[in-house]
Amino acid sequence: MTKDNGMEQVMAARLSEPNHKHPMVGRRCLVRTYSAGVHIGDVLHVDGMEVHLMNALRLWKWEGGGLSLSAVANNGIKGGRLNYTHEVYLTNAIEIIPTTEVAEASYAKFIEDKK
Repeated sequence: MTKDNGMEQVMAARLSEPNHKHPMVGRRCLVRTYSAGVHIGDVLHVDGMEVHLMNALRLWKWEGGGLSLSAVANNGIKGGRLNYTHEVYLTNAIEIIPTTEVAEASYAKFIEDKK
């Protein structure tokens, strides 16, 4: 996903904050929450169970790729529904899993609302 200049500036500012030591900050990840579903995005900030994502997608449903979200983050999906949320601040995050380039390429095929 491409970032516009404003998003790059926000990311740079966030990465300079003290929380940059969290291992997922600055990475593209899949985030599973307790009640807000599954999201994919660039991790800007993590504070306990709260995660701030930019360039984000919501994963409504998926087919193939495996039963677990770890498999979805690693292998991608063979069908599904995603939409852009662009920026989202999630609470009650219970998993943060880095995604692969293969997985990201598969998500792009099933985004319903193109930029």
